[in-house]
Order: sequence, then structure tokens, then C-alpha cells
Amino acid sequence: MTSTKMAAGATFPDRGWPVVAGDPIRLAQEHGWRLLVVYRGKHCPICKVYLNALEGLREEWEQAGVSVTAISADRLEQAAADVEKHGWSFRVAYGLGLDDMRALGLYVSEPRSPAETDHKFPEPAVFVINPENRAQVIDISNAPFARPDLRTLLGGIKYVQANNYPIRGAA
Repeated sequence: MTSTKMAAGATFPDRGWPVVAGDPIRLAQEHGWRLLVVYRGKHCPICKVYLNALEGLREEWEQAGVSVTAISADRLEQAAADVEKHGWSFRVAYGLGLDDMRALGLYVSEPRSPAETDHKFPEPAVFVINPENRAQVIDISNAPFARPDLRTLLGGIKYVQANNYPIRGAA
């Protein structure tokens, strides 16, 4: 079953998720710029590379006024193990449900085997949510190896902020 993809400039859905080391979040109710990185889960080695790169740029994202959150469909134990192992200091939410995946327009996969994981999971996506709670940038992939470059994306968001650059693709 496919989801309807979120439109550029759409209001970000008001969904809430628990966080590994912190209070639950509702990104639609937060203020300012927000980056949400959807990752496949503990079973995905490509996700670790991407999230480790995000950790390396976290301070630059925050200096640009952008809060950073990653989320997966994993259970608390899986997400917490990754946070501990990799030392991620950005917020890591977990428990992304199938309804949430559909609301965000994500591609959803079945595990290839029980060794991979025991639940459906999202393929990668990146959302940049602007202060008006609108989707400024949407990048939704159906494969683990297709993701935007985080440094290039950061440079683009800085340009958007400095130049009041409009949301593209909404025509």
C-alpha cells in the first residue's frame, strides 16, 4: 500500500513521539526551524553512517537555529542501544507507527527476515520544517542509500533563512 506524499509547503502533521532521553515531542507544536531525519532503524548500517554524519554537524545545525531530531519505528530498547553505542546528542525519537509513516508519506518496508527486525519500518526521509510549521524541504526515499547530503542541505537552509527564499515545488 502506498501513502500520499506530503506536499511541499504543507502543514507538518501534529504527531507525538517518545524520545530516548527526554520528554515526548510534538514537532508541530515546537517553534523555529526543525530538522526531522527518519531512519530505518537499528538494523540499518547505512543509517548509522548517516546519523553519525549528522552528529558531526549537529552544532552547525543548531547554530543555524535548527533543532535536530531523528526517528525510527524501533522500540525504546533498540533506539536507546544505538544512542548509547554511537553517542548521538541530538534527540532520538522512537515508536514511529504505521499511521505516522502514512501521515508523513513515507515508504514502508517489511523486514527481509527476523534477523533484520521484527516490524515494518520506514525508508529514509528528511523534513525541514520552517517556523510557520510548513514543510520547507521534503526528501523521501524508498531505498537506504538515497539520502540528501547533510552539509549541502544545511547550506541551503542557511540560504533560505538569509534570503527569505520561498518553499519550492508548491506550484
